[in-house]
Amino acid sequence: MSSSAATTPAPPTTDETPVVTTTAPPPLEPADKERAEDLKNQANECFKNKDYENAVRLYTDALGVDGNSAIYYANRSFAYLRQEAFGYALNDAVQAIKCNPAYLKGYYRRAGAHMALGKFKLALQDLEFVAKRCPNDKDAQMKYSECKKIVTKMAFERAIAVDKVEKSLMEMCRDLESATIEADYEGPKLEDGKVTLDFMKHLMEWYKNEKKLHKNFAYRILCDVEALFKKQPSLVDITVPADCKFTVCGDIHGQFYDLLNIFEINGLPSETNPYLFNGDFVDRGSFSVECIFTLFGFKLLYPNHFFLSRGNHESVNMNQMYGFTGEVVAKYSQTMSEMFTIVYNWLPLCHCINQKILVMHGGLFSKDGVALDDLRTIDRNRQPPEEGLMCELLWSDPQPQNGRSPSKRGVGIQFGPDVTKAFLEHNKLDYVIRSHEVKDEGYEVAHDGKCITVFSAPNYCDAMGNLGAFINITGSDLTPQYKTYAAVPHPKVKPMAYASSLSMLA
Repeated sequence: MSSSAATTPAPPTTDETPVVTTTAPPPLEPADKERAEDLKNQANECFKNKDYENAVRLYTDALGVDGNSAIYYANRSFAYLRQEAFGYALNDAVQAIKCNPAYLKGYYRRAGAHMALGKFKLALQDLEFVAKRCPNDKDAQMKYSECKKIVTKMAFERAIAVDKVEKSLMEMCRDLESATIEADYEGPKLEDGKVTLDFMKHLMEWYKNEKKLHKNFAYRILCDVEALFKKQPSLVDITVPADCKFTVCGDIHGQFYDLLNIFEINGLPSETNPYLFNGDFVDRGSFSVECIFTLFGFKLLYPNHFFLSRGNHESVNMNQMYGFTGEVVAKYSQTMSEMFTIVYNWLPLCHCINQKILVMHGGLFSKDGVALDDLRTIDRNRQPPEEGLMCELLWSDPQPQNGRSPSKRGVGIQFGPDVTKAFLEHNKLDYVIRSHEVKDEGYEVAHDGKCITVFSAPNYCDAMGNLGAFINITGSDLTPQYKTYAAVPHPKVKPMAYASSLSMLA
């Protein structure tokens, strides 16, 4: 199709996000128009300062005055994207296009929401529309071209998957780990192929000095940790002895120096100082490789006292968008990024502590009567589906009101205090711990103390100003104790340094 004015493409539509042409509303009174613009300008200032919560509030106020402004909807959509409320962002982008089908930023915002939800083909339709309307806009052409490459690559991979004989991770490791270890390599080395405490201490110091673990040892760690995860059920039961402390951490998101700070504050993992890290180890922060190999190393060192749950960011779509894939390719290879995908598919989905506390990354479920045995038997060796128990464990969020609602993220659900109460009673549990959401204090207690959020990445993305937190319990007293901390300095590598340029849309 030509990009000339004579063949201007029609706006793209989908069954999910229809474009509806509406009758033009009556013009606003000048005073109302001025008030709405003032609210928008205040919101824009909040957005610039990365205060997305107040930006959303002010854009909403502006829409209360002028509910037919494509600009206000598109701007609020962008703020929702920054809050990772992808479902709300998509709804606002659709509304912006309804208000003004010629407003190109509406299509950009819809593309960003679709990409954040892993729907690259739908995003491509919008980016193609913008690119053809703006043939001289280099940025528009670049984003369309990059998205097209992703869609083409995914189609090619699907096409060859039928005939492709998949190698096991063990076979991939065998092919790769025979590479010579250079004589001048002074970094950490496995001892007889095994992780030791000395190796882990050397590894953390090595990483702290911005050096890279040799690929031979990296491959071996991936191979060994996959074998370990494959033996575990989807729900792992943890027993904490009466006199033992146990620590639960939330999202780390590639913030390696803050991970080291947790160990500085709370002590290194050991058989007497066990940990559970509750998903989203990677993406956004630009030291994700360092985080994941540190966590996998401790899992191998203390397999029965160091636990890892899968988060929604331990997935291909998220890793492509938010930096982990790019970081692994930059520091190692495309092959290693594929190896991570295999390992992530075997991560447990949730943990139950002393038969009283369920810990998952996201939250609860769209149906009543879910039992712990249902979670134990989930077939998890795959990419996260768009619905069902596995999806909801990784994506759902609590809400203050009773009942269930569609998710602000566009995936999973939102669940109220009554849902939490019924689930706990059905399974004879005391409370749930989840992560998945940045919190100003690093944690939040909701649903009458029965639903706790913990988030362990302080000053998330070097922008949010939040504290990080972790939770301590003891086997004899399962009452949560919260420890908060501020971000620590890190080398001058910006968050999202390895992310796709398309992530700026989302």
